[in-house]
Amino acid sequence: MTPLFDRLDALPPLSDEEQLVLDSVKALARDEIAPRAAAYDRAAEFPWQNIEAINALGLNAMFVPEAYGGAGMSYAAYLACVREISAACASTGIIWATNFHAAKPLIDFGSEEQKQRQLPRVAAGALLALAITEPEAGSDATGMKTRFSPVGNDSVQIDGGKIFITNGDVADLILLFGKWSELGDGRGAITALYLEKHTPGFSILRKEEKLGHRASSTAALAFDGCRVPRANVLGEPGQGLPLLLAALNKSRPSVAAHALGIARAAFGDAVAYINERRQSGRRIVEFQGIQFLLADLATDLAMCEAWLWHVAGLVDAGIGDIGPEASMLKMRASDLAMLIATEAVQHYGGAGYIAENRVERLLRDAKITQIWEGTNQLHRQLIGRSFVERK
Repeated sequence: MTPLFDRLDALPPLSDEEQLVLDSVKALARDEIAPRAAAYDRAAEFPWQNIEAINALGLNAMFVPEAYGGAGMSYAAYLACVREISAACASTGIIWATNFHAAKPLIDFGSEEQKQRQLPRVAAGALLALAITEPEAGSDATGMKTRFSPVGNDSVQIDGGKIFITNGDVADLILLFGKWSELGDGRGAITALYLEKHTPGFSILRKEEKLGHRASSTAALAFDGCRVPRANVLGEPGQGLPLLLAALNKSRPSVAAHALGIARAAFGDAVAYINERRQSGRRIVEFQGIQFLLADLATDLAMCEAWLWHVAGLVDAGIGDIGPEASMLKMRASDLAMLIATEAVQHYGGAGYIAENRVERLLRDAKITQIWEGTNQLHRQLIGRSFVERK
């Protein structure tokens, strides 16, 4: 990345402690995570070394409140770390970000007993998964069929299945959404609970082989008569939908930071390559058409990152109703990641299609960012609907 582009980053001021953590993450990403990324991708192997290194820095603790063994740092600092890790290895970035996605509802909505019981584990480095998607419930999660049936006063039986679950096969704790059997099949029945990894009746159906993010495990899960304590229910039965929507308002900016990490890496690789590669006796970067394209991409990336930090500021200020802002950010960041990764491959020419060059992997990694956490078509609909006046 050029010094100019670093200067255009609108990252808000961080505390001394947060800046120290971010500097440590940058060093880890540069010296350890990035050099291992290609090998993990080729082997489709879960990056345990990277996760161990992340845990050695205590990074899970940054989003856990101090009262439960964490450091309680700002959302902006967390997003900055997501972006740095994802630029080095998108698979590792989404694995770590998923810990936040699944833990944040517990932080925001859990009972004191649940927080005391689970959050110290999270701060210490537990892996988490967020299980929402089903074959008939993707971007419209209200169609989920997984059932939670109360058994007496002390336990809940889980029956059903989930697909496309990041960390699903490796998570120590899964935040699972389903429908409370006594409340019917509507959205008012949606409920959330936590499931432990070794619960009897829980099984991994398969691990998916994917186009990108090959080192991040994505699993199909089955629940056949699983029993969990009633104390694992988050909130009350039927309160899952507002909890889910609130959680997505925090996870979608996180996914945007992840996408912008990919975009930054692709832009940096492309700029470095065209400053060296020559055609017709000139460096590629000297052609006016290339310069115009760089101007557009750099401007769009700088503007999108400025919105990332704006949304982070809203969250850190305690503003909860940020659905349209979060959708705008996720949509634009992921579209931009795909555009910049595609143009980076084009700048490399035939070399960009070869796996030894990182831009090939970045293009594969970018595509899913337009799909998960709600497709970008859904986000355009959500944004558009927000302008409809209620009468």
